[in-house]
Amino acid sequence: MTSRPIRIAVQLGPQHADYPQIRDAVRRAEDLGVDVIFNWDHFFPLSGDPDGKHFESWTMLGAIAEQTSRVEFGALVNCNSYRNPDLQADMARTLDHISGGRFIFGTGAGWFERDYAEYGYDFGTPGSRIAALGEALPRIEARWAKLNPAPLRDIPILIGGAGEKKTLRLVARHADIWHSFGSPETVQRKLGILAEHCAAEGRDPGEIEVSVENRGGDERAADAFVEVGATLFTIGLTGPDYDMEAAKRLVAWRDANS
Repeated sequence: MTSRPIRIAVQLGPQHADYPQIRDAVRRAEDLGVDVIFNWDHFFPLSGDPDGKHFESWTMLGAIAEQTSRVEFGALVNCNSYRNPDLQADMARTLDHISGGRFIFGTGAGWFERDYAEYGYDFGTPGSRIAALGEALPRIEARWAKLNPAPLRDIPILIGGAGEKKTLRLVARHADIWHSFGSPETVQRKLGILAEHCAAEGRDPGEIEVSVENRGGDERAADAFVEVGATLFTIGLTGPDYDMEAAKRLVAWRDANS
């Protein structure tokens, strides 16, 4: 169990929709009362027609920053491979200011090979991509300390991934939020491993918020994850309709448990 407040997020996959439909989904999600709005950092759809409509992540995040007034927002997750680390830091700082301090810097090592192949990036290996993320994060943090004006707050870092030896070590070293995968039992076991990495880093694991997916707005599943320490629940939605029914259920569940 945890004393953190329960939070509900929607991930608006920027696929199979025209931009006015995405803008409307952002409006509806904030009006509904979700706490966080995410998109994702890919160049092609992840489901449905692989050559269907799709929009770029960071440009959209600037629009979300201006459109919204309350929710936190970010990518679930940014792909570290596509941009210089110092540029990522500056982009994040800029979004932090545009939004009045509501940006979450979600990041990961990358995995979708088509993005790399069609946009001319070296796909490498899982090991080389996670090593690059490990090299980038200190540069990003150092750049935030140098930028003028400085970020409005300590920009929260969300790291997505479940690798026990490398990814969870980066979570222990850098993250404010860990986006996890698997069953409650799997997440509980990995939290034990994360606690070991935190001990090696001299850090309290309780400082790290635990994030999980809840695709269908399943309240019982959410209850089970709360029992092992999760507090941020993300419902994945796709265009063109961005049906908010699952989000409505989890917002009501959050309110009943707050």
